[in-house]
Amino acid sequence: MENLKKKTFFTIFIIISLFAIFFATFFNVQTYHREYTAILNNLTRMKNLIIQRHEPFDKEMKPINDDELHNRKVMDYEIYTFILNSNNDIVDKISHSDNGITDEIIDEVKDILVKNNKSKVKIGCLYWNKYVYNYEAGNSLTIVNISNTRNMLLINLLISLLLVGISEIIIYIISKKITEWITKPVLESFNREKEFVANASHELKTPLAVMMANIDCLDVNKKNEKWINNLKNESDRMSNLITRLLDLSKTEYLKKENFSKTDISIIIEKRALTFESLAYEKNITIETNIAEKVNISCHKESIDELVSILIDNAISHGKENSKIKVNLSVAKNEIKLEIVNEGEPIPESEYEKIFERFYRNDKSHNRKSERYGLGLAIAKNIVKAHNGNIRAYSKDGYTTFEVRFKINEH
Repeated sequence: MENLKKKTFFTIFIIISLFAIFFATFFNVQTYHREYTAILNNLTRMKNLIIQRHEPFDKEMKPINDDELHNRKVMDYEIYTFILNSNNDIVDKISHSDNGITDEIIDEVKDILVKNNKSKVKIGCLYWNKYVYNYEAGNSLTIVNISNTRNMLLINLLISLLLVGISEIIIYIISKKITEWITKPVLESFNREKEFVANASHELKTPLAVMMANIDCLDVNKKNEKWINNLKNESDRMSNLITRLLDLSKTEYLKKENFSKTDISIIIEKRALTFESLAYEKNITIETNIAEKVNISCHKESIDELVSILIDNAISHGKENSKIKVNLSVAKNEIKLEIVNEGEPIPESEYEKIFERFYRNDKSHNRKSERYGLGLAIAKNIVKAHNGNIRAYSKDGYTTFEVRFKINEH
């Protein structure tokens, strides 16, 4: 259920965020393109005007007094035209705005003339450049001071980023609300299912106990022995299943107020010793490497059951004449429990599935195994109730079940 809520939330959050980012990007790209086009058009118009008004100059060329060119004003930009002779010497300077030609602009022009020997238009990135120009060697150089444009574009970009940041907070809140609204029916259905399992298990327990008692009272003879034994076996199986279902139900409703400070090192050590006899039947050795006095606030009985489930699982799926390692360690603010066995690996595609209720890797559902696919689901519920994480993975012939608890959360 938690995975469903997370996936739903992130899907909604990402989709709405992409829309917000798209509109911010579209606005800035459009603004940038508009300014870029306007600057290019102004550079081109000035160049065309100069070409139309003036023939190529000779070496004896004198300053030009063209009223239309000198008096042409451009309101939005600081544009300056420098008339050049065939030696690229400046013979006239024209400001197409109310601002005069400063020494800084003269220096910029000289730098352009020194570094460039070919005619070209240079605009570059409007976010970084201060000057753009249209250079016609031996004819003219039109230069534009785009400081105001650059500042405007940068301000628009910063405002857009700020608005996107604010919108992300709003989108986060909206996504949470929408997720709760979408998943509410599913959550209610899920809770009803859990309640049904718990109630049904309780209701079945009493009549089943009566049936088992009555079976024990039946007279056994050669004719009915087979049938009575079958009834006993199936009754025992059902009783075990109901017990596991009740255990599953209990772990789904563990409460913090029932937690207490417990040394889980002792619990794990005792449980490992308890399973040594079962492991011995398969010639499996249990090795422990358990840190001492590891205390956390927990539900003692549940932690004991968690360890039992994981060790029992390791023995059941471990190969004969192998070892099972039970490790407990503390690093920084984290407690790590590892149960490692050597045996058939878990397919990567089933790393998450094995923790689902009634999921069994044995596709044939062999009844002789006396397993119902509830143990690991119970283990996951216990870990989750303690704000921990559990995962399983196989590598190099070994399968590891890893449980992590945060110390500062207990």
